[in-house]
Amino acid sequence: MRMAGVVDSARGFGPHDHVCWSFDDPAEFVARSVEFLAEGLELGQRVCYVAPKPVEELIADLSGLPDVERALRIGSLQVMSLDERYRTDEAVEPEQQVRAYAEATEAALADGFGGLRVAADVTPLVGSAAQIDAFCAYEPLVNRFTATRPYSALCGYDRGVLGADVVAEIACLHPAASTGATPFWLYAESDDSMVLGGELDFRGRELLPTALGRTRPRSGGELVVDVAGLTFTDHHGLFALFDFARRDGGSLTLRGLRAGPARLLGLLDIVDVRVEACS
Repeated sequence: MRMAGVVDSARGFGPHDHVCWSFDDPAEFVARSVEFLAEGLELGQRVCYVAPKPVEELIADLSGLPDVERALRIGSLQVMSLDERYRTDEAVEPEQQVRAYAEATEAALADGFGGLRVAADVTPLVGSAAQIDAFCAYEPLVNRFTATRPYSALCGYDRGVLGADVVAEIACLHPAASTGATPFWLYAESDDSMVLGGELDFRGRELLPTALGRTRPRSGGELVVDVAGLTFTDHHGLFALFDFARRDGGSLTLRGLRAGPARLLGLLDIVDVRVEACS
């Protein structure tokens, strides 16, 4: 089972976890990356650090890891300059990006490692509206990949550069996120099943319709949303879910709905929604 929800540490993650870390000071993300990658090495994974810096500075960032030179030599640690790997003025190609990480994961397994763990500051890749759209299309795809293969990632976004609204738009598509990055989290378990947790307050309701569309690009059929981790919603949040399913042309099942929101559905006379309430 993958980690979901708000996190305040970059340790404690397994081989299928996908985490968004929002930061105001780049040094904070460096420290979190060291935590995340050190744990990966302890678990026998290949680890990779990616950031918009020259390789020499990337290696210096990781001085807190044990025996960095040996790890680089034997291939348990890799570093990649974002500026050298990507055209930072272009949008990523979502499917191609997932394929690249899938190939790198299989290569790590073939080399005898337990999987691949990546910490990447990808702030320069989401500097325009087109780049944001492309990355938001990529996130659900890589969520599906991490659910089945031993690939885990810590994705860094500089809030001081991007702004809190842009970070939230991307962070909500990760199963786990740092404190304050997003009011809720939404990710796909399969083509027909999503997990929704956190709070659908005013800020969350504004983000939710777009996040739903990005997480479920196809239309029709039953949509199952596991909402057991949803700690707050009002009628606006429930209507947002119902309206999305109706426009999507399929039925809606809310799994694990708490007693209060379940009663609210009845009072609002929202029909054609199947509820599997918490006991």
